[in-house]
Amino acid sequence: MKTRIAGVPEHFNLPWHLCIENGDFQKAGLDVSWTDVPEGTGKLCQMLRSGETDVAVILTEGIIKDILSGNPSKIVQVYVQSPLIWGIHVDAKSHYEQVSDLEGTIAAISRNGSGSQLMAFVNAENQGWTKENLKFEIVHTIDGAVEALSDGRADYFMWERFMTKPLVDRGIFRRVGDCPTPWPCFVLAVRSEVLENNSEAVEAMLSVINQKTVGFKEVPGIDAQLSGRYGQQLEDIRQWLSLTEWSQSNFTEPMLNKIQNQLSELGIIDKKGTFADIVHG
Repeated sequence: MKTRIAGVPEHFNLPWHLCIENGDFQKAGLDVSWTDVPEGTGKLCQMLRSGETDVAVILTEGIIKDILSGNPSKIVQVYVQSPLIWGIHVDAKSHYEQVSDLEGTIAAISRNGSGSQLMAFVNAENQGWTKENLKFEIVHTIDGAVEALSDGRADYFMWERFMTKPLVDRGIFRRVGDCPTPWPCFVLAVRSEVLENNSEAVEAMLSVINQKTVGFKEVPGIDAQLSGRYGQQLEDIRQWLSLTEWSQSNFTEPMLNKIQNQLSELGIIDKKGTFADIVHG
């Protein structure tokens, strides 16, 4: 059976590419393919729902919200334990100097239900803004955000800080602040149908990727490889690696409840699910 995996084309996911390129999945008797999804969380949720992918490496808050809205998938594991650090970016030529200047302005988001939209709510809560006043412009991708900020259709854009750093270095964006997620950032979600019919393949896949991530930071020259592949400066990659912790275990019930309580308080979810609704046990 072929297992289709999808995720964003970002440095967090290099372990998957190395496992595929080195034949690690093949050695375990698995046929695994990867699809890059630059549009991010909203698109990944859609692909799980439509059966276009079997597994998604996806933002925690986005998939929990979508499972509660009927996405027939379950979380099988936390993938990155550390928070995601979202940079808050404006056009380099804009007059906005700090995050407080952005109250009441328009946020560029990749799509409704995306991490970029959900984190705008987290940021509004942090800043003490009225969340009902948030305004959004859908831009689909980072390139779309560059255009929207440049031509004034949107005022700020929240995206993973290190992936957006090259645009800051080139004088396209200016970063006015950061907003870390108050929870582990990436999880692995699998369609329930796949879990029911091919649970052994899922277990084998997790075993392979976990062997890779557990020692990933110690791989000789991994910083240079990440820098080259993702167009990042070496010093930025080293800083990012020092802040990033991969995980090899699943949510516990208290951890999931804590995340759901936070999402509920932020108005990101309007109902909570049971552990069994969301997590594959």
